[in-house]
Amino acid sequence: MNLWWRLLLTRLRSRRRGALSLWSTAVTPFRVAPTDLDVLGHMNNGRYLTLMDLGRLDLMMRSGFWEDLERRGWFPVVAGQTITFRKELRLGQRFEIHSRILGLDDRWGYLEQRFCVGDTVHAHALVRTRFLKKSGGTVDHDEPRGGRRRLPRAPACRGLDARLDPPHSRTLIPSLTATSPPAIHINGDADDHSARQP
Repeated sequence: MNLWWRLLLTRLRSRRRGALSLWSTAVTPFRVAPTDLDVLGHMNNGRYLTLMDLGRLDLMMRSGFWEDLERRGWFPVVAGQTITFRKELRLGQRFEIHSRILGLDDRWGYLEQRFCVGDTVHAHALVRTRFLKKSGGTVDHDEPRGGRRRLPRAPACRGLDARLDPPHSRTLIPSLTATSPPAIHINGDADDHSARQP
């Protein structure tokens, strides 16, 4: 319920705050609530990712891009994200999420989001996004570039995909059908899977 209230407040406040360019940095204020905490008394790491959604929404609404997406029947989805935690956020602490678009490569859109208290960065995240169509399918990146709000390619984004997507070989789960190595007993003998007498 806390997140629904925050979503409603973000939408209402976005209309009252000043308009932004799509390439501006949206600064969205928050305060750590009791429902944000984990057992250690600081903001849960999963809550950071949830609040980042609201930061991106604030940027899209204040720049008018959200209206463009709704008119076209498109919506953004997160395809990958990585976050680095530097300092904790405690109950009642006020902080801001700074959200900005870095640009596009051939396939993805990239954003940077920072959790800040004053000039101190408490967490830093990179987000990889894609646009989908409500009618089905994905949006080719040439489509938004040709519209009223152009999204140019950003050469600086070329290295971001590797940072957001670890090498495939490191994320593979071993096949359940693969031949398993012989079991090792406490006495150090390999199991030859033959019957053993006590």
